[in-house]
Amino acid sequence: MKKTRIDNGIFITMKEENPVVTGTMIMEGSRIVYIGEPPAGELGECDERVDGKGKLFLPGFVNTHGHAAMSLLRGYGDDMALQLWLQEKMWPMEAKFTAADVRSGTLLSILEMVKGGTTMFVDMYDHMNEVAKAVEESGLRACLTRGVIGLCPREVQDAKLEEAVRFAKDWHGGADGRITAMMSPHAPYTCPPDYIERIVAAAHELNLPIHTHMSETAREVQENVEQYGSRPVAHLEKLGVFSRPTLVAHGVHLTDEEIGILKQYDVRVSHNPNSNLKLASGVARVPELLKAGVLVSLGTDGAASNNNLDMLEEIRLAALIHKGVSGDPVAVPAWDALKLGTVDGARSIWLEDVGTLQPGMKADFIAMDIDQPHFFPRTNLISHVVYSATSRDVTDVCVDGRWLVRNRECLTLDEEKIMHEAQGAFERLTSA
Repeated sequence: MKKTRIDNGIFITMKEENPVVTGTMIMEGSRIVYIGEPPAGELGECDERVDGKGKLFLPGFVNTHGHAAMSLLRGYGDDMALQLWLQEKMWPMEAKFTAADVRSGTLLSILEMVKGGTTMFVDMYDHMNEVAKAVEESGLRACLTRGVIGLCPREVQDAKLEEAVRFAKDWHGGADGRITAMMSPHAPYTCPPDYIERIVAAAHELNLPIHTHMSETAREVQENVEQYGSRPVAHLEKLGVFSRPTLVAHGVHLTDEEIGILKQYDVRVSHNPNSNLKLASGVARVPELLKAGVLVSLGTDGAASNNNLDMLEEIRLAALIHKGVSGDPVAVPAWDALKLGTVDGARSIWLEDVGTLQPGMKADFIAMDIDQPHFFPRTNLISHVVYSATSRDVTDVCVDGRWLVRNRECLTLDEEKIMHEAQGAFERLTSA
C-alpha cells in the first residue's frame, strides 16, 4: 500500500483533547497511521512526501442533506415560499428530468462540493443509479437513498418502493465501501401513512436507516395536525419510523416535548440554515437540540434552494444565526459549529471512522491555503476557519487516501465538460 507523508503542516484534528497539531501526518492506503511530531526511522519512510507549509489540514466537510441533481435548477425559482416553490417551479420541472439530466446535475454538484472541501454527502433523489455511478467515478464518499413520494396510485407506489429496495441492495457498500444506503419516505405530507409503514418494514428487512424531511415549515406542521391529528414527530413515531436509526432533515418547528422524543429515539437532525432562511421556513432550535443531547449536523439542501453547496457557509451561519436569534453570543461557538460540519456529520450517518484526523481513521481530509491576509494574525485557527475562511481557500482534497483535488484542480472529473453538459441539460429542460 502506498504511504504518503505530509510534513510542516498544521492539523485541526477535531479531537476535543488535542484539537490542533503541528508537524507530520502519514497515511497508508486508505487510512491515517500517524499524526504528531516528525517521526524518524522506518515509520518516516514513505512513497510520497508532501510539504504542507502554509497549509491547514482538517477533516473533509460532511453534507448530511441534499438533492444533487437539483443544481440544474439553481436560480430557476427564487424568492418563493416552500410549497409554492415546490408546486409551481420544482416539481413540474423535475418531472421532465431524465436519467441523463440527473447525471449532469449530480456531477455539477459533486464538482462544486469536492472543490469546496466536501468529502462526504447525503443525497435523496430519483434515478439514483446515476447518482451512485457519479459518486463512484468522482472518488467521493456518499450516503444515498431513492427518495419516495407516495402521492400516486398503488401500483406506482409499489414500483417506487421496489426501485428503492433494489437500489439499496445494489449499492449499499458499493464503490469500495464509499457508498452506503438508506430508505427515504420523502416527507409525512407526501407519503400516506400506510406507505410510510411499508417503507419502514423494508428498512427493517434491509437493516438500513431512514432519512426523511420533517417539520420544515409551520404550514407543514399545521396541515399534518389537520390531516392526521398529530404533529409530524408524533405521527412518524406512531408509524414506527423511529424504530429504525433515523436522520431527519430540517426539524425547524419543534416543541420541547418533540425534542425529548428525538433524543429518546436517538434521531439525528440535519440542520440546513441557508435553505431554511432562503425559503423563510424559520430557524431550527439548534441550541436546544444540542443541550438536549440530540446529534445535529449540517446540510446544504439542493442548489435550487440555497443556492450553493458551500459547507463553510453553513458552518458559519450555524455559528452566527443562533447567536442573533437567541441573544446569546455563545449559543453555538465556533468549535461546535465546525463539529457540526465534520465529525458530527459523519456520526449522524453512522460512520465511525470518518470525521477526525487520528491514527486508524479514514484518510478523508482537506487542505486550505492559510498564507493569505484573512488568516492573520495566527490567533485562533479554528475561529479563522469558521469566521474568516471561504471555500475558495481549499487547495487539496483527499478521500480514502486518494487525492481528488491537488492545487485546486480536480483530478477525477472533467470540469469543463461537466459545466458544459449541465448548461445544455438546463437549456433542453426549459425549452421542452
